[in-house]
Amino acid sequence: MNKLIFSIAFIFIATFISAQEVEIKDDKVLLDGNPILKYEKINIIQHSFYSLESDDEILLFKFHDNETNQYSDDDYIIINFLTAKIKVETTSVEHVISGMGMNSKKNMQKLVKWLLKEKVIDTKGNLNLEKVQTFYYKYNEDITLRTSR
Repeated sequence: MNKLIFSIAFIFIATFISAQEVEIKDDKVLLDGNPILKYEKINIIQHSFYSLESDDEILLFKFHDNETNQYSDDDYIIINFLTAKIKVETTSVEHVISGMGMNSKKNMQKLVKWLLKEKVIDTKGNLNLEKVQTFYYKYNEDITLRTSR
């Protein structure tokens, strides 16, 4: 019985300790209260993230409704890792778009949490090029190549 209680407590503590708080405040992305990236909302569907150290734009996010405003099954997102020269087009919008719809700040916080979880960015806001490549192979669907206009 003690082993079971100890195991449950350990899992609970490990989960609590590994939970990271991501917040966007004053045009900065904060991880557990520490700034890791600069943030710019270009418009409701386009957002940029910049390195704190060099001011280089490292990430551009775009939401694309595929020109069907009332139909969401064909929506997709574009995550452009600019310094790595890798673009990911994916229909995995649930990783970014919160249940609240187009609440930009909440969605971008969710995006950063996803990228942290996938280890694409580290806790200092740096891109891990190897993990960017893995992220590309895991999620890219080449949507614009498959659609004709």
